[in-house]
Amino acid sequence: MKARHLVMMSLGSAIGAGLFIGSGAGIAAAGPAVLLSYVIAGLVVIIMMRALGEMVAAAPASGAFSVYAERALGPAAGFTVGWLWWIQLCLVIAAEATASAQLLVGLWPVVPQWVLALVFMVVFTAINLMGVGKFGEFEFWFSMLKVGAVVAFLIVGVVFLFGGTPADPPGFSNLTEHGGFFPMGIAGVAAGLLVVAFAFGGIEIVAVAAAETSDPARNVSRAIRTIVWRILLFYMGSVALMVIALPWNSESLGASPFVATLDAAGLPGLGAVLGIVIVIALLSSLNANLYGASRMVFSLSERGLAPRALHQVNKRRVPVAAVMASTAFGFLCVGLNYLWAEAILGILLNIVGSTLIVTWLATLISHLILRRRAHRNGEPWPYATRLFPWSNVVALVVVAAIVGLGLTVPEVRFQIVATTALVVALMVIGTVIARRHGGKRLMEAHTGSQARTPAP
Repeated sequence: MKARHLVMMSLGSAIGAGLFIGSGAGIAAAGPAVLLSYVIAGLVVIIMMRALGEMVAAAPASGAFSVYAERALGPAAGFTVGWLWWIQLCLVIAAEATASAQLLVGLWPVVPQWVLALVFMVVFTAINLMGVGKFGEFEFWFSMLKVGAVVAFLIVGVVFLFGGTPADPPGFSNLTEHGGFFPMGIAGVAAGLLVVAFAFGGIEIVAVAAAETSDPARNVSRAIRTIVWRILLFYMGSVALMVIALPWNSESLGASPFVATLDAAGLPGLGAVLGIVIVIALLSSLNANLYGASRMVFSLSERGLAPRALHQVNKRRVPVAAVMASTAFGFLCVGLNYLWAEAILGILLNIVGSTLIVTWLATLISHLILRRRAHRNGEPWPYATRLFPWSNVVALVVVAAIVGLGLTVPEVRFQIVATTALVVALMVIGTVIARRHGGKRLMEAHTGSQARTPAP
């Protein structure tokens, strides 16, 4: 892939269901105070991505944070982080296919939701089997379209606030009425944080893609510097417009927040057009996340932490078995769309948030250990950011506070407990596998896995 593919794929994976659909769930959980959830999560994401960028510059690998967790904390940690992220992305892929089908059925109620979900899964599985160059070009233009749509939404929203659309400007009363800025209290902010965490999920895929990009150290560091701020602007700007334009408890915000905002601006026709763009944007995110999931399980297989069959590639250097394994849950959810079309998306969105927090923690801790180790051993560290180690400490404290607050909310508590149980189970399995393999580790210190990844 080229540098432009890397940047746009990272934007494409992060700007998907979390923004276009999940933002409504975040608003419902916290009210206007969801903006505080975005500020808190955004601070952690900035620090985490800079830490990840340093490690990628030092040693790009298709397993990314799983490889770094293995080097810093041992094979069991690498196994746990890698498999947890793969499971999370499989859920996200299913959520993207479901959200796309749900939206398209709302705009064009001719084909059943489950049929559309099936078509999307088949098409994007095929795209991911075409080779990384064609995949990167396809994702580049998909992502360009969605970024353009978000920018257009921000412009129209600002015009609406200043009275430039057919509807009367809303003022700022929706921020303080309907229960105030904190209608659900601090607990609502905590509940919103896990939804927001899901929204930011996907930005870390830039580290996974680095191993199949030319000059990864330079391109990844540049991509991270630009991507984080763009995503924060897109997310916080869009959500701010939503909670200003409509009451936070409006049912239309929960169904399709972008379209609802444009309808409130007196532009229903534009809302319908944006609905089509949102479907395309969600499919772009599905495409990018399927790529990331396949490369992660490929890396796990390469390091002896997943079945060896997942390490096979075809003549185009595509890990076919890894791609197919990563689509399995998405195809299963086609059946779930047939049975529970109205409920399945909400279930998927609620599962994913707490798993991302584990990825953040692992990345921050791995960075602390690896950078200190490199400094102690006199090894090069090509891309060093300032404020280390205090930035990591601050981010870790914030994440711990998120978890602590989440434990006070029943539905969030269930997510955290379930994720903790999954992490413990994966750690046990990873420990057993690591002991079984003993000295036959495929990844030696500082060689990374990039030599065996699918060719750029």
